[in-house]
Amino acid sequence: MASPLPAPFRQGNALWDCGGYRLVYRDVSPHMRNRMARLAEYDIEDGEGGAVLTLSGPYLVSTIGALDAELRKIDQPIARVDLSDVTEIDTVGAWIACNIASENKAEITGANERAKRLMTALDGMGSEQDMRPERLPVWTRVPDAMGEKVYNARNSAIGVVSFLGALLISASTLIRHPRRFRMVALVKQLELVGVAALPIIGLMSFLIGVVIAQQGAVQLAAFGAETLTVNLVGRITLRELGVLMTAIMVAGRSGSAFAAEIGTMKLTEEIDAMRTIGIAPMEALVIPRIMAAVLMMPLLGFYASCMAILGGAVVGELMLGIPFWTFLARIQDVVPTYDVWVGLIKAPVFGLIVALAGCYNGMQVKGNSEEVGRRTTLSVVAAIFAVIVLDAFFAVFFTKVGWA
Repeated sequence: MASPLPAPFRQGNALWDCGGYRLVYRDVSPHMRNRMARLAEYDIEDGEGGAVLTLSGPYLVSTIGALDAELRKIDQPIARVDLSDVTEIDTVGAWIACNIASENKAEITGANERAKRLMTALDGMGSEQDMRPERLPVWTRVPDAMGEKVYNARNSAIGVVSFLGALLISASTLIRHPRRFRMVALVKQLELVGVAALPIIGLMSFLIGVVIAQQGAVQLAAFGAETLTVNLVGRITLRELGVLMTAIMVAGRSGSAFAAEIGTMKLTEEIDAMRTIGIAPMEALVIPRIMAAVLMMPLLGFYASCMAILGGAVVGELMLGIPFWTFLARIQDVVPTYDVWVGLIKAPVFGLIVALAGCYNGMQVKGNSEEVGRRTTLSVVAAIFAVIVLDAFFAVFFTKVGWA
């Protein structure tokens, strides 16, 4: 036996009769019923001097939604736009009539006082000329731009200090409660930052060693000192280029990944969801990435230096007549031990800078997906700039302490 039909129910100004599947309007004035019953229409007739477009009905924003697309598809030239049968018109309807008349260079006839007033107000608003604000004089524009940059730098400085403070608080919390530390996340980041980067860093460092040895040998040959190529390759790779190029590669590879991953999570509100369920984003996302970069940078830097030395040894074998194993044995004699320590000391500091830049910019993402790309680019640029500046400070410092 079929279930009885539901009783009519009321929704707003309408009464839905589910039994008869009809919509009955209640509490609606006759004027409003006429407006809802009749939609905007148009007709095209051939007249004297060209086609005549006759618009009829209410040309309001609520009645011409579907009709607007049809009017745009009219491809025959219009000589006159007749508004005699238009019952009501608003700014949108007047804009459509003016637009059609402007495109076809047609005249508008039959417009009532309201339509004329609206079209007069819209006259000239469809200009295709570039509309640009007045350019301020240079003595006003330059200080204004500088002030804005200083103000943004102030906000950035506050953000960096806040981020570092939150990082220190999270680190102290993990020290007091070591069970909260996420070892699985650290191991995963160690793999992504270190193990997965070995092929590209090894190839890059090998080729850099080849270039240094080849170019150095050409220049030293002018003084008959080709054998000093071993000194050049060994010291410059172990002390400077090995760890510096590794830091730049890690910034472009892992630092950008940190910013993009955390930024996407911030944009999709995953970080807010983590806070809601009681997970600290700094402990779960930031600290494992920073620790992975700090721990893997010394290993990657030393590995890069070794690969560069191997590249130099290959050039020595092929171009200089220095046997491969003799080249490697000579490295131990000409490179002082403190050069190795200089590289190993700089590496974790560079890793910390790269990871901080990536994680900080990722946490600052907000608004839209364009911000993810902007912050990712900014993290790489900031990390590389900071690494090069710190390398210069390290060079001066180690010279002062006698490790030159």
